[in-house]
Amino acid sequence: MAVELIQNYPQASIIVFALLVSFFISLVNYFVLDKEKMHSIKARQKTLQEEMKKHKDNPQKLTELNKELLTHTTEMLRHSFKPMLITFIPIILLFGYLKNQYATTALAKSWIWWYIGASIFGSIIFRKMFKLP
Repeated sequence: MAVELIQNYPQASIIVFALLVSFFISLVNYFVLDKEKMHSIKARQKTLQEEMKKHKDNPQKLTELNKELLTHTTEMLRHSFKPMLITFIPIILLFGYLKNQYATTALAKSWIWWYIGASIFGSIIFRKMFKLP
């Protein structure tokens, strides 16, 4: 059934696949991430950036603020690494499948761009829907 959908409606099917994958990733992030901690880190980063703008003339204070910003950035990356590990293998397998399926369609050379566009759109919607950082 999926093969027939891909062959008959390649543009619609790649959009559906991209939206499903974006939903899957957002769902994993929703259940795995500590949303309160991520929001607090993001808020602290924003205040640090504002303070850095105020202290442009003081290089010592700027260095100190930049170090703190870097620690918050690495902490945020550490937290977002776990959902990436969970979603990485299924997505890689799906990309192999999609590449083979779209090789014989009208989207043979541009399916990835359709996928990227639809997944960006879908991830924005799903992140807002799940209130993810």
